[in-house]
Amino acid sequence: MDFSLTEEQQQIEEMVAEFVDEEVVPRAAEIDKTDEFPCDLVDQMADLGLMGMPFPEEYGGAGLDYHAYPIALEEVSRGSGGLGTVVAAHISLAGNMVYEYGTEAQKEEYLTPLASGEEVGAFALSEAGAGSDVPAMETTAEPAGDGYVIDGGKLWISNGSVADTVTVFAKTDPDAGNKGLSSFIVRPEEDDGFIVEGTEDKLGDKGCPTAELRFENMHIPEHRRLGEEGRGFVQALETLNGGRITIAARSVGIAQAALDEALSYADEREQFGKRIGDFQAIQHKLADMDTKTRAARLLMHSAADRKMRGESFAKEAAQAKLYASEVSREVANEGIQIHGGYGYVKDFPMERFFRDAKLNEIYEGTSEVLRNTIAGQLLD
Repeated sequence: MDFSLTEEQQQIEEMVAEFVDEEVVPRAAEIDKTDEFPCDLVDQMADLGLMGMPFPEEYGGAGLDYHAYPIALEEVSRGSGGLGTVVAAHISLAGNMVYEYGTEAQKEEYLTPLASGEEVGAFALSEAGAGSDVPAMETTAEPAGDGYVIDGGKLWISNGSVADTVTVFAKTDPDAGNKGLSSFIVRPEEDDGFIVEGTEDKLGDKGCPTAELRFENMHIPEHRRLGEEGRGFVQALETLNGGRITIAARSVGIAQAALDEALSYADEREQFGKRIGDFQAIQHKLADMDTKTRAARLLMHSAADRKMRGESFAKEAAQAKLYASEVSREVANEGIQIHGGYGYVKDFPMERFFRDAKLNEIYEGTSEVLRNTIAGQLLD
């Protein structure tokens, strides 16, 4: 088993790291304070080919493998957790839905502008009463003429207020349980009845707008349905499986940022006549932080490797996301402890890392749901 990066993967890592250090890190505190969508940084990432990393070049993507993509996303998230979510929701959820389940015509029309970064995508699955319990959703899509009329609402939609394309899940057969869900391509600027109710004021993940959406008598032509009717639940699960690898990448990026900041502080801060990095208590914290971050990164790449080989990876993706998300929170927490009082104030970035890290344990499968998934795979 070869753990070394290929030349291309190393070049991608270096390119994105340079962009993040020069453009994202200096802006991270401002993005966190204003919570404004950083459209200029998204445009720069599009120019670098980062908004369509895993998609084929024929659709405007960069054609990167599923090791290079998480490597790049880890670097983006190291700079800004919110920007990491923007990219992950755009590529792994919205873009991947069109790539995996769209017709050739749908890919050419809707995936190409997403993969090139000309447009931004969102994935609308969750509702007030349907988070982990997806089949409990109440949004409906009823046949009407040459298409469907969608009515309902969605919550917690990353990029939802800025997206040009939104993949929306709705019930086409309310009596069929999880076999009654279907998915659709929605175009907010074109589809009357698409309403952004507002965006959430969140603990962290700033810069990525998390929107509440409402659909009122919104007509969608049949040619914008993704795949067959009744396949939406399976599509959602398969998409989230892949997405969990990228949330693991976001988690590792935040953990690495917290570790880097803690190492720098431990080297500079002096107490009792010497730097605090000379104290064994601090050294042990740093050793654990680095070990956990490395282990999380390896789990992420293990899941990515199985995905690239076409093997089942649901358990491995769940394990990578579960472990990496909890590690990101633990590492950020220890980073605050190493900083002492300075870690608790906004003059230092450590408290931002902690706030950004917490989200990893909630979205795209809570830690509790992931443990159920892993146990189910073990016992099946």
